[in-house]
Amino acid sequence: MRSAGGAVLRLLRLGGGGSGASAGRKPGTLWPPWGPRRRLFSSGPPWRLLFFGSDHFAVETLKALAAESGLLCSSSRAGGAVSSLEVATLSADVPVAELARREGLPLHRWPLGDVGGRFDVGVVISFGCLLHQSLIEKFPYGILNVHPSLLPRWRGPAPIFHTVLNGDAVTAVTIMQIRPHRFDVGPILNQSVHAVPEGSTADELADVLAAEAAPLLVDTLRNLPQKMADKREQSPTGATYAPKINASMSWIVWEEQTCRQIECLYRAIGSRIPLRSTWMGRTIRLVGFAGTCHISFAGRSRRPPPSLCRRASCLCSSGLSIVFCFFSDASVERSPGSVSFRKESNTLAVRCKDGWVSFKAVIVKKRLTAADFYNGYLHRTARSHGAAAAFVSPRRAPTGETPRCHAHKCTTGVS
Repeated sequence: MRSAGGAVLRLLRLGGGGSGASAGRKPGTLWPPWGPRRRLFSSGPPWRLLFFGSDHFAVETLKALAAESGLLCSSSRAGGAVSSLEVATLSADVPVAELARREGLPLHRWPLGDVGGRFDVGVVISFGCLLHQSLIEKFPYGILNVHPSLLPRWRGPAPIFHTVLNGDAVTAVTIMQIRPHRFDVGPILNQSVHAVPEGSTADELADVLAAEAAPLLVDTLRNLPQKMADKREQSPTGATYAPKINASMSWIVWEEQTCRQIECLYRAIGSRIPLRSTWMGRTIRLVGFAGTCHISFAGRSRRPPPSLCRRASCLCSSGLSIVFCFFSDASVERSPGSVSFRKESNTLAVRCKDGWVSFKAVIVKKRLTAADFYNGYLHRTARSHGAAAAFVSPRRAPTGETPRCHAHKCTTGVS
């Protein structure tokens, strides 16, 4: 009896001297060892495959699978690891669905109907929905997940963002087998380790890993019986979780965060969520991170007169009292949140825990260059108050709550 892909349908038993034999397993055990006993649809590639995906990261792998089967319009290849390819998405307007329509791939909307007997294996990448055991058991070879991290580090929906946010030097693409009830805990079938390019953003790292994920999955599918026989459980130590990014992560705490931490935060989320602080009681967004810099105040008095270091407050639209301080140039070198305009580079330098970081522009009501912000705000504040006002850090607040703001510590102790 033959399947649609031409492969002989037969029962593959472990330990009996067949091609899927593995030491240590009881003779006669059905393979793969997942769920109730059942017959395999194919003993080897090419496979009938259902692809679950959504975003741009998943698109590259879907292209590779379509090319592997000869289904992609631009491909002349046939006879690879895939005999048939269909696609499932949560929404009709995600990049994976757009590619499927463009290339004429059968497209299914979630939730799925009965898929029993139609596929050999499933592949899920950035799907965003937990797959139940009843669905997993419909696939004789289970469902594989392509996960862009060095599992068990950074399990969860946003591994690339947290890799960059935490300044990791090494990451990976991991092919693992889905298990029900929990994300990213299944055994590893294949893994490719990569150094994180110095200075890369989350978007840039995603492009690098997406390009690696496609051939790694194809290699796994070409050798799937052996990969599954050799699979290894994830280490019980070193597991970390990578939750979704959100706007509350974008607030900078100048007193607590180092130059390196602010740089990593910007590279991780800056393309999606601008970093934020407060200025004179209003939220500002900092864009165009320009790296660290050195500000010298040699020859100036380090302790300002009490009259030039004072507090003021206002009531913002949310009803919270926002406190801010004015500093003389003499105290700015050691006051986190202090702002200095750098004319030679047209950037704003801001003091943080261990140095200075610079930005090319800010968004108040509209986007302003550093020079525009200096002329319209910094310089005006200096003329009005005889000193420069500092950016103010928010207090940490739970997700969804409006952050409260720290009163900037006054080095003279005068309030």
